[in-house]
Amino acid sequence: MALKRIKKYFLILLGIIFAIIIGYIIYLFATYYRLPNYQTLAASNKQSTLLKPKCEYRAMTYNIGYGSYPPSYSFFMDGGKLSVAYSKKSVRQSIAGVTSTTKKVDPDFAFYQEIDTNGDRSQHVNEVNLVTKHLTNYGSVFGQNYDSPYLFYPFTHPIGKARSGLLTLTKANVVNASRHSLPIATDLSKFTDLDRAFTVTKSRVSNGKYFLMVNIHMSAYTKDKSIQNAQFKKLFTFIQDEYQKGNYVLVAGDYNHAILKNSSKIFKTSTPKLTWTNPFPKNKLPNDFYIPTMGLKQAATPSVRNLNQPYKKGRTFVTMIDGYILSKNISAKKIHVHNTEFKYSDHNPVVLDFELK
Repeated sequence: MALKRIKKYFLILLGIIFAIIIGYIIYLFATYYRLPNYQTLAASNKQSTLLKPKCEYRAMTYNIGYGSYPPSYSFFMDGGKLSVAYSKKSVRQSIAGVTSTTKKVDPDFAFYQEIDTNGDRSQHVNEVNLVTKHLTNYGSVFGQNYDSPYLFYPFTHPIGKARSGLLTLTKANVVNASRHSLPIATDLSKFTDLDRAFTVTKSRVSNGKYFLMVNIHMSAYTKDKSIQNAQFKKLFTFIQDEYQKGNYVLVAGDYNHAILKNSSKIFKTSTPKLTWTNPFPKNKLPNDFYIPTMGLKQAATPSVRNLNQPYKKGRTFVTMIDGYILSKNISAKKIHVHNTEFKYSDHNPVVLDFELK
């Protein structure tokens, strides 16, 4: 009798577990959605500055890692241990570091990626509000990149839900802004690769043309190179079309592709086989565009570190996946990586000085 009772309870437990798993799968599919391919975005705290040719401006692009990656942090999807930020306080400290770094660099245009409005992983800190609150001399445009359902992984400490996106700050006037969806996987990996997009913020120039600021964060963990190629194709088609209209086009962001050749020699670290270190497809870049890299090889300051372990200078894998794509009517004057030693994120900001021709 005791054996039958044990067997009965075991089958009941098994049934409950099975029901939970099926229920969770139904939840994932029921709550998953993608934003429309094209979406108009609102600009807040609009500025009135009119851009002028032959004037020097400064841009800064910074993947802030949703304020959750101090140097001691390692992330489970890169082979590390953790999935969410240490605490609400640590997130606020990292975001404070991001804003102080921005003030120090003093860009005319700032592009942030992986900035959360709400998320279990970032302790439910609204990072967009924090950044804009402390950088009040900028207009701002926020575009949602993804709104992830609750991911019950890793099982011991799930990463949970996250709503995150792209924030562009500008001291120039904003005519309009928009969000453009990027192609992503359609199989089950869409739940981990999440939604992807780029935003476009448009400003008027004194010569009657327009300056387009494109903020982008491309897929990192997809193993399907066709998805990454499709994302580049959409971006390249868009910027080429805009340039042919006579506009100035600046793309800033995290491409999750190595921008510099021979990165392992430059940064003196062995290159692991990672989905976000494939070479940037420069051969597919439209002829009217280029990637400014002058001095980056010589300076050898990385823009990103691997999160498989806490940061250890000289031992942790580092490379360069952040930067700019410019139309040829924009002249790059200087570019450098502002070295924070990854104090506030797993990325360092990349700073560009440029002129509109």
